[in-house]
Amino acid sequence: MINKYLGTSVCLYMNYFVHGMGAIILGLNIDYLAAQFNPELAYLFSIAKDSLTPEQIGLVGEAKQSVYNVMMGLGVGRLLVLFIMGTLSDKFGRKPFIVLGGLFYIGFLLGILVSPNVQIAFMFAILGGIANSTLDAGTYPALMEAFPKSPGSASILIKAAIAAGQSVLPIIMGIIMATQGYYGWSFILCCIILGLNALIVLKMPFPNYKITPEEKEKDLQTLENQMPILKQKANFYIEGLCFIVIGFTSTATFYLVSSCLKDFSQTVAGMDSSGAVQAFSSYGIGTLASVFLTSILVKSLVRPVYIVVLYPLLSTLMLIILYSYPTPMMCIIGGFVLGFTAAGGVLQLALTTMAEFFPSGKGKVLGIFFTSSSVATAVIPFFIGWISTNLGLRYVMLSDAIIAGLGTLLAVVVLIRYRKIFNIPKSVDKA
Repeated sequence: MINKYLGTSVCLYMNYFVHGMGAIILGLNIDYLAAQFNPELAYLFSIAKDSLTPEQIGLVGEAKQSVYNVMMGLGVGRLLVLFIMGTLSDKFGRKPFIVLGGLFYIGFLLGILVSPNVQIAFMFAILGGIANSTLDAGTYPALMEAFPKSPGSASILIKAAIAAGQSVLPIIMGIIMATQGYYGWSFILCCIILGLNALIVLKMPFPNYKITPEEKEKDLQTLENQMPILKQKANFYIEGLCFIVIGFTSTATFYLVSSCLKDFSQTVAGMDSSGAVQAFSSYGIGTLASVFLTSILVKSLVRPVYIVVLYPLLSTLMLIILYSYPTPMMCIIGGFVLGFTAAGGVLQLALTTMAEFFPSGKGKVLGIFFTSSSVATAVIPFFIGWISTNLGLRYVMLSDAIIAGLGTLLAVVVLIRYRKIFNIPKSVDKA
């Protein structure tokens, strides 16, 4: 029997397809936006890079820094309503927040296009962060309620939709650049999709969001029965703190790459605009491939905790290679590898593993985890701008390697604790 909420779920995933494009659209349009927010320096972006004087190169760097400053607004907006929207969604239902999140996103995208300076653009970026939290507050619980027998798979497909959007946007931009079209068409296309989708969502059926205390208790018991058996109580001050920092490092790792890979490919590796877009497209393809392969692995072959160790380790190695050998081919290969390992679901798997450690008191820790992740989206753009302006964009990759390395070390601590405090039969412990 076909699930009656299948059409509803397609609409929900479509929002995240656009969100995938929205998450990288500022970074991919950094030159255009830097010129828009700094009109007095716009002429510099029409001059060939090898013809710029050292002073002009510094001015271009400062203009790009302004775009990274705007990106900080996304994290700030997400932090502002992180807990509020979830509570309101439980009270008023999922549909209003899904529609509202889409409308907020439209305001963000159109607002960026018409912003004459950084200050106004930053305010619209805050709206974009609010849009993200609003969508999350409505979408995640709606999917879990629509597919109660497979909520994990339904949530993983959100990551697939995001990855698909990140793969398609570079292609769209490549077409725009090849035809010398207006860069804002990519923003406008996202708005059209979101607007049409919001109208369709209004007509779609949604499952009952009001859960009785008896159902809630039954769901909690079912969840706890699926968890590995604890031999001893988890220690918040060891694995709990490790997870909180991993929330930051896992988000920071992929956010650094997604924000500056295109600029890195052009500035450091010497690729032209279309080549840099191709490098970023490989990042999106790697993410999409990882989502599907990883979901298969963790379903029956490998425990999530091992992926939480392995993927950051591979990201660290790839970032070191990119820093050491920043060639065009390496940018394309590195884009795919980093998309696969850094953006392919480490954050979600860390959450899954944390829920195993804290099955009955995970609400507070999950909230802190998401807050830590949102802090990364708020501070990393400033960090990128400061590093690229004072040391050079190449050192952004080295810094990212250090962050990913820290995440790897903490994940190793979590793995050691996992094997110590859980009672896992050898026949089931697949590594």
